[in-house]
Amino acid sequence: MREYLLTLCVTVAVTYLLTGPVRKFAIAVGAMPEIRARDVHREPTPRLGGIAMFGGLCAGLLVADHLRNLNGVFELSNEPRALLSGAALIWLVGVLDDKFELDALIKLGAQMIAAGVMVMQGLTILFLPVPGIGTVALTQWQGNLLTVALVVITINAVNFVDGLDGLAAGMVCIASAAFFLYGYRIWFGYGIEAAAPATLFAAILMGMCLGFLPHNMHPARIFMGDSGSMLIGLVLAASTISITGQVDPDTMALFAGGERNATHAMLPAFIPLVLPLSIVAIPIADLVLAIVRRTWKGQSPFAADRGHLHHRLLELGHSHSRAVLIMYFWSGLIAFGAVAYSVHSTSMWIVLAIAALSGLGLVLLLLPRFTPRAPRWAEALVPPRYRHAERAAEAAVREDAGTEPEPARPIAAGVSGVNGATAIGPRSRFPDRRKAGSAR
Repeated sequence: MREYLLTLCVTVAVTYLLTGPVRKFAIAVGAMPEIRARDVHREPTPRLGGIAMFGGLCAGLLVADHLRNLNGVFELSNEPRALLSGAALIWLVGVLDDKFELDALIKLGAQMIAAGVMVMQGLTILFLPVPGIGTVALTQWQGNLLTVALVVITINAVNFVDGLDGLAAGMVCIASAAFFLYGYRIWFGYGIEAAAPATLFAAILMGMCLGFLPHNMHPARIFMGDSGSMLIGLVLAASTISITGQVDPDTMALFAGGERNATHAMLPAFIPLVLPLSIVAIPIADLVLAIVRRTWKGQSPFAADRGHLHHRLLELGHSHSRAVLIMYFWSGLIAFGAVAYSVHSTSMWIVLAIAALSGLGLVLLLLPRFTPRAPRWAEALVPPRYRHAERAAEAAVREDAGTEPEPARPIAAGVSGVNGATAIGPRSRFPDRRKAGSAR
């Protein structure tokens, strides 16, 4: 576990440190498209965040290759090289798309080629365990076709959900964290080394998303673009393909007490025959709804619109941050609930807890809007946008004026302002606030 944590921390650090220079590079090369009708942000924001994420991927694989326990993944399996080859190809196409806006069919073809490159190097589905039936052996062309389909679907599912600041990176981070726990249990719990590559991929993917999120949270300073969304979608697909098609349930049967029990233990990864839906349920649901909606209207399935799940949350009256948190909640509930059920499938408490949390999620949809704020004791450790409105405004005025903080003044009962901050009225105790803001 310590080597996984080291790989995770290195990936986070490299991705985080590279994102700042990448942002300056994106501005310099003009990778800042104009505001489109479907966009929810109001100012042009640089893309190409996938460059930093790809750097984190390379750093994570390089560090893992030099660690004693993880080095065996590279010596006994060709899957890390297959992942890096496919990721490099899809990342390069994404960089070109962030700059020059490639056609959707060109990107689709590139996704299929990247999946084919991974298949040629051994990252493919060999057999498919089906609950109640057992292990179903696939022919070479069946396994290759299913692998390519899984990669393309996952990439587009992540790409479709990338519509709000921090949404795609956070949801993929949640999915990869759940998948890491799942793969780690199969490897060390059952002693099956075939699950080692998938576990490593999930840890690195988690680090890529965690390192990028501080720059991408609302209001985002940089977008990951297609270079980032397609990249993390491909890495997520590689993890699911590796553990779904490479881990033999017959080996698990030695530990689980029979083939049916072994297949049932791996149920969260094998219920859907097209994709581990329990891990990426929300992006897949958004993808399916988008295809049905656009086809019903006579549009291309790749035509962008404002009908995604996160757009509907905004239309319901939720704030940007609240919509993202709601999507996080449902992603975590489904992903970690499936993993918990795979561990204790006979426990009724798991089902009751999932039902209770689902009810809580429905209640959250009906609560008044709010903007998340850090506790007052932690305000000095977070960016100004996460502090309480009054203190953030006061800090901004002091910064512009270069003055010392004034003693606190009693605030009269007034009108409740935006985000729950109490204001006295049009003449607040910061008369030069607008002027100071314009001077910045």
